[in-house]
Amino acid sequence: MNKTEMLLIVDDNEINRMLLENIFSGDYRILEAENGQEAMEKLIRYKDSICAVLLDVVMPVMDGMEVLEKLKLMGWTEWMPVFLITAETEGSTLQRAYSLGVMDVIHKPVVPYIVERRINSIIELFQARKRLKHKVEEQQSEILAQARRIIDLNVGLIEALATTIEFRSGESGSHVRRIHDITRHLLLYTELGRGLSEETVEQIALASIMHDVGKVAIPDAILNKPGKLTPEEYEIMKTHTLRGAELLERIPQLKEQEAYRYAYDIARHHHERWDGNGYPDGLKGEENTIWAQIVSIADVYDALVSRRVYKDAYGADTAVRMIQDGECGAFNPLLLEQFMSVEKDLRALYAKDMTEHG
Repeated sequence: MNKTEMLLIVDDNEINRMLLENIFSGDYRILEAENGQEAMEKLIRYKDSICAVLLDVVMPVMDGMEVLEKLKLMGWTEWMPVFLITAETEGSTLQRAYSLGVMDVIHKPVVPYIVERRINSIIELFQARKRLKHKVEEQQSEILAQARRIIDLNVGLIEALATTIEFRSGESGSHVRRIHDITRHLLLYTELGRGLSEETVEQIALASIMHDVGKVAIPDAILNKPGKLTPEEYEIMKTHTLRGAELLERIPQLKEQEAYRYAYDIARHHHERWDGNGYPDGLKGEENTIWAQIVSIADVYDALVSRRVYKDAYGADTAVRMIQDGECGAFNPLLLEQFMSVEKDLRALYAKDMTEHG
């Protein structure tokens, strides 16, 4: 046994305490208490060192049943074995003791070798359970750490994939970064994110950077054409929504990420419009998810205020007017209202992005 651990003996009879001390002093450091109140004081003071409690029932000041009630209320009987050492034979008392979490009842007068064997066996069981719990917690921590490393790796791969698409289309990685920031801002600081946890908001923002991943399937001649696309070229360009959803479906590691369902939805539906005149599925009104709608307006806003191979950048005021006038398609009125409520914040985000990334 481990003599650094304490055994608390609680009995108002000194002879009984001495008898129990003689049985267990070779295995444990012994603490004694003459009543329940003194026992509770020592339990609170030495709770991390006490491995078990031997508790009498009938005592002055505070009896054994009151001590049991307090320990049960504090949840201590779940991890600290309590033994009732009593001459009490009343069935209702014993039943109540067991209901309060007592581990075993040992009747007086005690038989030394029997009480030693019973108590030591249960203490060893509790200690083994405690060691097992600690080992499981260590393993869980390691598994969680490994999972976090995998998630971080996958997030890095997602960001790298999205940025690669932007470079291919003549952009820097700033477009996907700004879409992420606008999406996150609208979800965190407007009514649009009501009911969503902060973790969900972060997952949607991460998913938003993959909105144009399908452009990997679009020919360079169309993707980087400096002038207006022909009707035929435009139809090919529109397929990037379907190609993006198909690509995401074919990445099994991504399917394991919480962001996947948002990424798939956004990639496919960020060109839908409120009036049903978008593509590829012609979704109308609330048939489209709010996160896909948010990425839709973020994508339009960023396209307007940024220089592209086919146009110069518009000023923010001009971009806002074009969006409000429906020149870029119809948007959800609530989405427009909430977008306008933070549009000045978005200008600050752009200024910060220029300062940090040029």
